[in-house]
Amino acid sequence: MHKNALIYVAGGNGMVGSAILRLLSRKGYSNLLTMPSSELDLRNQVAVDDFFNINKPSIVIDAAARVGGILANQQYPYQFLMDNLKIQNNLIDASVTYEVEKFIFLGSSCIYPKFANQPLREEYLLTSALEPTNEWYALAKIAGIKACEAARIQYGKDFLSLMPTNLYGPNDNFDLKTSHVLPAMIRKFHEAKVRSEDLRMSNPKHIERVELWGSGTPMREFLHVDDLADAVVFALENSLEDHLYNVGTGVDLSIRELASMIQSIVGFEGDIVWDDNKPDGTPRKLMDVSKMTQAGWKAKLGLEEGIRSTYDWFLENQNSFKEVKI
Repeated sequence: MHKNALIYVAGGNGMVGSAILRLLSRKGYSNLLTMPSSELDLRNQVAVDDFFNINKPSIVIDAAARVGGILANQQYPYQFLMDNLKIQNNLIDASVTYEVEKFIFLGSSCIYPKFANQPLREEYLLTSALEPTNEWYALAKIAGIKACEAARIQYGKDFLSLMPTNLYGPNDNFDLKTSHVLPAMIRKFHEAKVRSEDLRMSNPKHIERVELWGSGTPMREFLHVDDLADAVVFALENSLEDHLYNVGTGVDLSIRELASMIQSIVGFEGDIVWDDNKPDGTPRKLMDVSKMTQAGWKAKLGLEEGIRSTYDWFLENQNSFKEVKI
């Protein structure tokens, strides 16, 4: 891959896109392009087509999506389905039309069936029903995977899909209404720690409590966004044989164990209350990452180390957070 090839990273201002741009820049790629949503609405087919016609990128990395946790997916199913379909379809179709050399589509482990065998293998796609709490997002991502596969079959395109497990890291969404579980826990524990310290000034016996959704028993796997960026650049610089690859660590833990780890890192000394009236989601989502391992890539950053660095980033940037609008 030539270091001066024009690489367009869609969603470059988000957590994933910004991590990819940072790594590409560090590795010497000098011709990088991204556009904020205020200047290019990827849901607008005409605008996307004009953008490709003018810029003609050689490489496209699709890190753009409407994302959120269980609450956001339940409240806004139409937006999660339609917006993601529009974004990815416009990007994929324009990439076919304007002869993009390589297209990398990023999805999520939620594409796999709710009760699929563990760990999740790529061939389990479309073998049974999805998890209802995020099926709208999953359906859109499945359509994107199949569109990339169809482009490979019909046009011989080097289009491929990478399915990361649960992501976290710098530039994550910490809005409690729309965030995923790990950043939501960081914020909840931090704010409870601050409240507890304030209240203990007047009442030394005060015990602060943090309420978390579900039973805490589901098992989840987490990947630092810098590791995903490394996997994307690996896929960019190598010719991978298949169209679909899982990206993860191959190691999971329970939500209760995750909460305990984050509580310790943040330094919150109060109690955790589990609201088991709230949904748990899929019981387990562990990725089989053997295909990427065999191709030559493996995750590097441990979970505790990654959470500590993410909490440090949170502390440095918490005053700049904006409310996420759906």
